[in-house]
Amino acid sequence: MADPFQSLPIRGFLRLLGAGAVAVSLAACRSKGSAGTSAERAPVPAGAIDPEATNYAYPLPVRFFELESQRQRVRMAYVDSAPASANGKVVVLFHGKNFSAAYWTTTIRALNQAGYRVIAPDQVGFGKSSKPEAYQYSFAGLSTNTRELLESLGVERSAIVGHSMGGMLATRYALTFPEAVERLVLVNPIGLEDYAALVPYRPVDFWYRRELENTPDKIREYQRSSYFAGEWKSEYEPLIELSAGFTKHPGYPRVAWASALTYDMILTQPVVGALPSLKVPALLIIGLRDRTALGKDLVSPERRERLGRYEELGPRAASAIPGAKFVGLPGVGHLPQVEAFEAYRDALLDFLSDSRPK
Repeated sequence: MADPFQSLPIRGFLRLLGAGAVAVSLAACRSKGSAGTSAERAPVPAGAIDPEATNYAYPLPVRFFELESQRQRVRMAYVDSAPASANGKVVVLFHGKNFSAAYWTTTIRALNQAGYRVIAPDQVGFGKSSKPEAYQYSFAGLSTNTRELLESLGVERSAIVGHSMGGMLATRYALTFPEAVERLVLVNPIGLEDYAALVPYRPVDFWYRRELENTPDKIREYQRSSYFAGEWKSEYEPLIELSAGFTKHPGYPRVAWASALTYDMILTQPVVGALPSLKVPALLIIGLRDRTALGKDLVSPERRERLGRYEELGPRAASAIPGAKFVGLPGVGHLPQVEAFEAYRDALLDFLSDSRPK
């Protein structure tokens, strides 16, 4: 099975700099609109990652795009990886809520090998991008930020691939900018059911308190039980390095607040009802073992049993999208690009290269 990023040598890429370098990085690299608090300037423990991950290296080079958003300057980090032999096509990757552009590395390299230029942004509030103290998160707003980034790079049209929360964002992006989307791929997207109708509302402060309680062990246990059916392998560890490192830093409350705000976005801004309005060729790649659903612990046992059943949600969503294709992967959970990389890669490349009339 393929490693979440590329192979075990990825550890060499994902190294943490020393605590002394952290202070330099924070002083030199913190983006506008994300000023550090006095807590963030406190001594930094070993293994801690600052809120913009300036002391954490991604496997591929990272660039930054600065834009004006909601009366402040923010920065979007992104990977822009060119193939050795280009086919003239661009693929844009939208990460999930618990991830960043870094976990797309194996996908990026596979797409590069097939001739695609690949752009993988960290959305505002995630990864190495700004985490403003005050920001109204919406899928439409994040889509607009991404469109500005792509326009700055001269990208008029591209294929869009979204995983987990990134699937909800990719759907909204395709609805908002259909003329800019050649193809749409949704990989185990959350939001294939209307959480606003199924999960009782909780205010942002509730989610913030929960996020403040996170620890590396809790993050690992969540992914082990929710994504990998109770199994945890050493090659999964890079998937949690960034989020686990954030919890160790004095500035973690800023990361936790951004996370709480994006929980509210996911739970109150459904996209499933708009699937029939999609006007672009679409593919769903679904790990059929997946049971991911936000807020499952807030509902009755009877409703919990019915939430997140991807073996039903995936085909239903594909049938709702005009002309959509569906690839189901038995025995695979929330991350097909990790658990079943070859099958996922083949389905993705076959769809992207399909030149039949749309």
